[in-house]
Amino acid sequence: MKAFAYVSAPDVATAVRAIATEPRAKFIGGGTNLVDLMREDIERPDTVVDISGIALTGVEELAGGGVRIGAMVRNSHLAAHPLIRSRYPVLAQAILAGASGQLRNMATVGGNILQRTRCPYFYDRAAACNKREPGSGCDAFGGFTRNHAVLGGSESCIAAHPSDMCVALAALDAVVEVESVRGVRRIPLVEFHRLPGATPHVETDIAADELITAVELPALPVATTSRYRKVRDRASYAFALVSVAAALEVQHGTVATVRLALGGVGAKPWRAHEAERLLLGAAPTEESFRRAAAAELAPAVAQPHNAFKIELAERTIVATLAQLLAAGGAA
Repeated sequence: MKAFAYVSAPDVATAVRAIATEPRAKFIGGGTNLVDLMREDIERPDTVVDISGIALTGVEELAGGGVRIGAMVRNSHLAAHPLIRSRYPVLAQAILAGASGQLRNMATVGGNILQRTRCPYFYDRAAACNKREPGSGCDAFGGFTRNHAVLGGSESCIAAHPSDMCVALAALDAVVEVESVRGVRRIPLVEFHRLPGATPHVETDIAADELITAVELPALPVATTSRYRKVRDRASYAFALVSVAAALEVQHGTVATVRLALGGVGAKPWRAHEAERLLLGAAPTEESFRRAAAAELAPAVAQPHNAFKIELAERTIVATLAQLLAAGGAA
């Protein structure tokens, strides 16, 4: 691990001022991702700005019925919060499906959003990786690709985004608030993460000197009937092969509202806009669910070891929507 300077920030203003003057600085909250990357010599900050003492730990109901979540809220606390469990069960389920209890106790909301890929070629400094070293190539092509993306990849990178929480946030129309010395910005979660294109090392829309301060969830009545389904190689502490975050409302025999996002298959948390478009106004049948799922996965580009993800994703979408329908998505 490279030697680094350490700054403890008591508040947001101090934190953003500290990083504004240090172009190679990094914020650290729970440290569950950054510390690993520093140990592997992948992240090499000159300065670490500790934000763990900043009071961004509230989960507050907004006037319009939405919820504001502080960036330093621990994942375990968020999953257990009554407002989240009652209004956005898909988010609580997604968080509980991720990592281990010990990691959830340390990991923060802001850190989860900013976590980097778990692609083994990214972590292996002997391998070529455009995300780690731009222009070096991508050894995933021709390598083992069971856990890689089939949607949103490029000729430069096919790494999958690892977060469970972000898949639920994408389905819920979450907005990320960031702050710097220039002021405050609000970024829709679905626009926060970037597809790799020719610049896979540029992973998000946040600037190096901006700090995530909060995530806001809109009032979304359909979210009370929502579910997160994760398919993985083992029952605990495994990243998704495929995951689905879904919310469904049926009125008078047709789909009135639907939210759908996918994990494990995309280069970023994947909002299933095409599937939603086809489902809206359709009869909630297995046939319509299958047609929408197939349309969403139609652009998928598979590698030799992950072609199974396409059918698995389609089946998981259908199963999740059917489960929601049976659980009370109809009115």
